[in-house]
Amino acid sequence: MTLAVWQIIALILVAAGINLDRRGLSLTHARPAIVGLICGLILGDVNSGLYIGGTFTLMSLGVAAIGGSSVPDYGVATIIACAFAQTTGQGPEVGLTIGLPVGMLGVQMDVLFKICNSFIAQKAQRYANEKEFKKMYTIMLLSPVMVAVFMSFPTAVALTAGAPLVQAILDVLPAWVTGGLSVAGKLLPGLGIAMLLHYMPAKKYFNYILIGFVVSAYIKVPVLGVALLGTALAYKFYTDNEARATVGFAGGLEDE
Repeated sequence: MTLAVWQIIALILVAAGINLDRRGLSLTHARPAIVGLICGLILGDVNSGLYIGGTFTLMSLGVAAIGGSSVPDYGVATIIACAFAQTTGQGPEVGLTIGLPVGMLGVQMDVLFKICNSFIAQKAQRYANEKEFKKMYTIMLLSPVMVAVFMSFPTAVALTAGAPLVQAILDVLPAWVTGGLSVAGKLLPGLGIAMLLHYMPAKKYFNYILIGFVVSAYIKVPVLGVALLGTALAYKFYTDNEARATVGFAGGLEDE
């Protein structure tokens, strides 16, 4: 299956928009889960979009660009994964394994953008020192343009030239290779959860994890129900701590 021209254009615009949002207003539509929903609506397969976006969200929860460091672009990876899952017909698992390397490419693209952006910043600073503020504002407009171009361009290349190439490769690959890709894709959600638990105080709150596992695995409560139960337990934990803090503060005043 091939993508329509309007779908390719829409996905390229999504890639440009999420990178502008990530470095701008931060309206949260750059999150992989939201990107997956948008891509699912564009491609007509919301379930696969949410599955792919949710998986990349799990993988990105423990990743942060601290101190100007560059991290994988999971938003663009979600776009590519959704597109290839649709065009190859191999399902979201294979799309995940194809989209992940593109997300890793985002590290190099981000570094390249920051190098180019440093020249713009220096030029803008020089104009500011010379009190040529109109030129300063004009050249600073290049920065958001570069943000949009630096990831929308490789996305456009992948969507236009990459899909037929990937399809041709998949056609000649033996079944055990595509089967391995499918298995690897199914392991990614588990990897994402493991990465999330690594950065969370899982040992301290293991009892809550165990409650969630029992409710989900044995009682078969849907994910939304488990999330609501977790919200209730988190609220109780918060109010209990607030009550202890209030009692301790009151006792201190009485001692004084």
